[in-house]
Amino acid sequence: MTRPQDKGCLSIAVAGAGYVGLSLAVLLAQHHDVTVVDVVEEKVRAIQEGRSPLRDPLIEQWLATKDLRLTATVDGAAAYAGADLLIVAAPTDYDAAKDFFDTSHVEEVLNLAYRVNPSIDAVIKSTVPVGYTQSLAETRPEANLVFSPEFLREGRALEDNLYPSRIIAGYPTGLAGSERLRSGARAFVGLLASCSLKPDVPTLVMGATEAEAVKLFSNTYLALRVAYFNELDTYADVKGLDTAAIVEGVCLEPRIGSFYNNPSFGYGGYCLPKDTRQLLANYRDVPQNIIAAIVNANATRKRFVADEVERLWRREEGPVGIYRLAMKSGSDNSRASSIKDVIDHLRADGVDVVLYEPALKGRTLGDVEVVKDLDEFKDRCSVIVANRWNEDLDDVAAKVYTRDLFHRD
Repeated sequence: MTRPQDKGCLSIAVAGAGYVGLSLAVLLAQHHDVTVVDVVEEKVRAIQEGRSPLRDPLIEQWLATKDLRLTATVDGAAAYAGADLLIVAAPTDYDAAKDFFDTSHVEEVLNLAYRVNPSIDAVIKSTVPVGYTQSLAETRPEANLVFSPEFLREGRALEDNLYPSRIIAGYPTGLAGSERLRSGARAFVGLLASCSLKPDVPTLVMGATEAEAVKLFSNTYLALRVAYFNELDTYADVKGLDTAAIVEGVCLEPRIGSFYNNPSFGYGGYCLPKDTRQLLANYRDVPQNIIAAIVNANATRKRFVADEVERLWRREEGPVGIYRLAMKSGSDNSRASSIKDVIDHLRADGVDVVLYEPALKGRTLGDVEVVKDLDEFKDRCSVIVANRWNEDLDDVAAKVYTRDLFHRD
């Protein structure tokens, strides 16, 4: 891998225009020539026109106002053929049948890149199973391949790349070219650090397998924290206690801290659900109790929420209204959103459900009616369920069910 200080401006291809790929592309395009590759033409067109296809205020601002050396294309072969560096940010959804991440898109990108540019330096940014990069490197000992975990918050991905908590890169070990790969990992860490705005960013270079484990263990700990405060809230709710008072008292302990502690319907989104399940799968031959409990706790919480909503619904006339699908405030992502599982529980139990979600194009979601007019939605529903509070609901607060005690994510 070419060190940035050795070559100056690099030609970089980024495979994937999701939060990870696009935020990295914008970050690097401050100083380098970057081409984003995506199979969705609407995303490519938006980037070419200086618009963000994702909801991220800083990405939107930078694409619209900054002089970036950035372009986008659907032609991966052309982009990879002329690139010094490839960053793979392809999606790796969890495959429940295989009990593992689906890494096929990562492999498709790498196979194409190595075919058109055998000497290209490649960094996997997609989240992968522990041991994945090492196994790839063993089948391609000539490849310059490293792994770098991402630690981004949805909706604040560019901010987190500009001011990173840490930058980590891992290299395959035990191979004839491991020293060369370690040098490449150091170079990539230096590249990201040189484009960040945070002085003295903590950096680490380690084995690729350890770096993969860092990613999964980090997200599983965050999921643990969500699950912990949700179970605290469940206990307080059942016992008739003041959850907010308990949370405040607990979090004044400096070793716990007052953050990531607002109850919800469960953790969701791109990362936490799939990363926790992948880590649990990696524990197949390793004794554990906590990792499985984190996964199970999320399911238990969603069942509890559905039961509480049903209890309220039976007292009233009219359908249960679901206010928005997004997993957090200011987000356009409803992937693995906990509210979807709550809807499934309610529908399975025979509850009449309608959904307010203006972002949806259709008039139904499965067998659930989608209402686009907010006033109509409020009038029709006997109980309104909101994972996160919004001022839109202030005038119907008396019939809103939420566990968003602090009105923040």
